[in-house]
Amino acid sequence: MLALLLSEAGELEVADVVREPGVRMSAVNLYEVVSRLIDRGWPNDVARERIAEVAFEPVAFDADAAYAASLLRPLTRQAGLSLGDRACLALAQRLGVPAITADRAWTTLGLPITVQVIR
Repeated sequence: MLALLLSEAGELEVADVVREPGVRMSAVNLYEVVSRLIDRGWPNDVARERIAEVAFEPVAFDADAAYAASLLRPLTRQAGLSLGDRACLALAQRLGVPAITADRAWTTLGLPITVQVIR
């Protein structure tokens, strides 16, 4: 999402993904996107407006999501994955869809989750 909003490398790949119907993002990852935009000086209302232009459905990070992400911690700790990374992977696993990332380290983890790297 950040690649798309900030016109970074991989933005075209993300644009292709978000054109598909039913694209979802964990609320944890939405938090990360908004936080990084605000860190870059974006006003909150501008961040909300630009994010709203991207067609995706935010998914609540509930107890089931927390447990699923927790189960990924021992498998991803050595690669330095964050809670947001694990939230994304857990959601992809639950939905049976690829996890989209710019972090190539995700592909080395041997997880039963398809990972699509955008750059």
